[in-house]
Amino acid sequence: MNIASLRSKLSAGGTSVGCFLGLGSPAVAELLALVGFDWLMVEMEHNGVDWADVQNMLMAMNGANQSVLVRVPSSNPLEIQRAVDLGADGVMVPMIRNADEARRCVQATRYPPQGTRGFGGLRASRYTLMNVDYFSRTVHDLFVVLIIETKEAIDNIEAIAAEPHVDALMIGAFDLYLSLGLDPLQQPQEPGEEAIARVVSAAQKHGRVVGCAAGSVTEFQKRCAQGVQMLATSDYSLLIKAAQSTVSALAGDA
Repeated sequence: MNIASLRSKLSAGGTSVGCFLGLGSPAVAELLALVGFDWLMVEMEHNGVDWADVQNMLMAMNGANQSVLVRVPSSNPLEIQRAVDLGADGVMVPMIRNADEARRCVQATRYPPQGTRGFGGLRASRYTLMNVDYFSRTVHDLFVVLIIETKEAIDNIEAIAAEPHVDALMIGAFDLYLSLGLDPLQQPQEPGEEAIARVVSAAQKHGRVVGCAAGSVTEFQKRCAQGVQMLATSDYSLLIKAAQSTVSALAGDA
């Protein structure tokens, strides 16, 4: 599903299923781009993936007509710019705490006068062969997801959600629980779920989509019922579950 189709589906109230790519493997990225996910997210925040790895993974997925985003390591504008210059359809930015940070993230994806991004999308513009097309559509196409994962962000959620050109708010449940002084391994807990409900409410009020990772089909269904539209799993989670299931099923034959 390309980014225009993804945005249309979400705008119509549909649910999308995506996958975080945290293993850093172009082969795994290519495989998962072919199996029917609505979107894929190259993970840079919590692993050893560097920019060369990101480029190789984006190239591996190039022929799949797939929506591919990059979770950048921080809200540094140069990291946001580099992700979209390499050809990502958008970014997911961690640890957004207030509306000013949200605004700067959006501006980093856009050229002046709407933003602060420098012109140089080499791979994104097909090595300058499609400069005119890329320049004309990039302002409208790039997908911006902000991760809500701190108490400060919850306190400022209305202002964050109201920022123009923010497409989605991704709930970082583990870090949010930690920020609230809760054990993230003991979910759900009432204060954490109340905070998540505030994110959903603010997003719906301002026309934003809400995303969240889930560890099981039951949890997916629960989040959907709460109003979450972007559901996420991960390559390593899928591999662990498949491996454990196979070992368990064959253990009696060993």
